[in-house]
Amino acid sequence: MAAIQRITPQDIESSESRAKFVSSLPSWIFGTAGGNSACVQIKSGKNELIFDAGSGIRVYGKSNLIPVDRHFNLFFSHFHWDHIQGLPFFDFAYNPLSSFDIYSPKDNAKELLSQQMISPYYPVTFDSFTKNMNFNKIEPGKALQLGDTIINCCEMSHPDSSYSYSIQENNKKVVYATDVELKTKDFEDNPETEVVFKNADIVILDSQYTVEEAYRKENWGHSAFCYAIDFAVKWNIKKIYLFHHEPTYDDKKLHSILQAARWYAQYINHSEIEIYLAKEDMEINI
Repeated sequence: MAAIQRITPQDIESSESRAKFVSSLPSWIFGTAGGNSACVQIKSGKNELIFDAGSGIRVYGKSNLIPVDRHFNLFFSHFHWDHIQGLPFFDFAYNPLSSFDIYSPKDNAKELLSQQMISPYYPVTFDSFTKNMNFNKIEPGKALQLGDTIINCCEMSHPDSSYSYSIQENNKKVVYATDVELKTKDFEDNPETEVVFKNADIVILDSQYTVEEAYRKENWGHSAFCYAIDFAVKWNIKKIYLFHHEPTYDDKKLHSILQAARWYAQYINHSEIEIYLAKEDMEINI
């Protein structure tokens, strides 16, 4: 309806004018941020890493992005349903030729994943997955090295706890930090937080709420976008991708938050920070 209301008779005179009209639409009409829950793929050297198995991993399984050797390094921030619900629908999890290294700070990751695949919640059990699944514990303060890639994690504030991950190679660092309610302690210097966030090139950061919502939903485990900007400034992060969008927001609202975040960065005299909206199928090269 928003697109139709903008059409003039001149816009539909020819195929060229129609194409020009469509391409001129604002991004919140022309495209969409998408609606799948969290799943982010990061390629680092020869390593292909997946962070969380929300419903987005089902889409990933239908794409041409699958590793040639069908080996998956899968990291979990936590085990709330929206971050694991896609795994039973990930085609390659059932392929006997696939192999998985699954990483989490939790000791009982296998048990937590299998609990969503029992009757009456799901008709196929976890035992139907490939037998080539290795579960690995990653600990805050202890770096994990996969080839030339170094991975660190730290615990953040979220109900039942959530963990943020940094992925570093050749002096380039990306941070995946979803389901985070930023607290005062996160702005204080400590070794575990510093090694993950300091001087990162990119942070994919939970910024689900406006400030008003963050006040009303204290201890729900998510952050306001302006807190995310303050946090990026504190840790000298170059680019921030606003992530884990509020499900009730439409694309217009998300883009208004993006604009407000950029205005806020200018207001606090840190306009050099680059701020983007995380979208499905987005590819970022650093």
